[in-house]
Amino acid sequence: MSRILAVGDIHGCDTALRTLAGFVPIREDDLLVTLGDYVDRGPNSREVLDWLIARFATGRLIPLRGNHEIMMLDAREGEDMLDFWLSVGGRAALDSYAGDDGVGDLSDVPADHWHFLEHQTRRYFETATHFFVHANALPDWSLADQSDDVIFWEKFHNPPPHESGKIMVCGHTPQPSLRPLDIGHAVCIDTWVYGNGWLTCLDPATGEYWQANERGMTRRDWL
Repeated sequence: MSRILAVGDIHGCDTALRTLAGFVPIREDDLLVTLGDYVDRGPNSREVLDWLIARFATGRLIPLRGNHEIMMLDAREGEDMLDFWLSVGGRAALDSYAGDDGVGDLSDVPADHWHFLEHQTRRYFETATHFFVHANALPDWSLADQSDDVIFWEKFHNPPPHESGKIMVCGHTPQPSLRPLDIGHAVCIDTWVYGNGWLTCLDPATGEYWQANERGMTRRDWL
């Protein structure tokens, strides 16, 4: 039986992603909802995007857009935007595209990566019981009407229940406990993989979750 599984902020941590995919294991028929922030800070943004693009091609990936994807896309608009992105983790992302000199440039990013980030990532996804966003959602606004400031950038600080009655699953706000923060009507699964934490995969239907880190370690628990 296929499952809907959510994966938190990956941030270029390809070893954790591939370890997690094998540990769960993520099956071919599972629908995977990734919550954004695929790039920056960790060492292998290019490899993470390669993995996601291959999964997307199977029709079993719903990739949400995170604020770090927004900053990467905006970096093409000029030096100021590029410098800002580089200062918040973009340097590590670009260097994952580097050639022999070890220093990457925007021109090194393949066209299919730009296309994936710009045209195939979504603002949100919802089911009959849950909705998935990168960062947060205003409680009294429909998902279609959420502002960019909230859905991509707002921190997770005990948000009230959403008017839909659905449970929110989000990332964006690293949890110092290194475990998902579950407040009943919402759960944040950014568990700080790039900061010596864990990458989390959650089954929202059961509350079971799996974690892996950049050292190849794994663990499993329930909300």
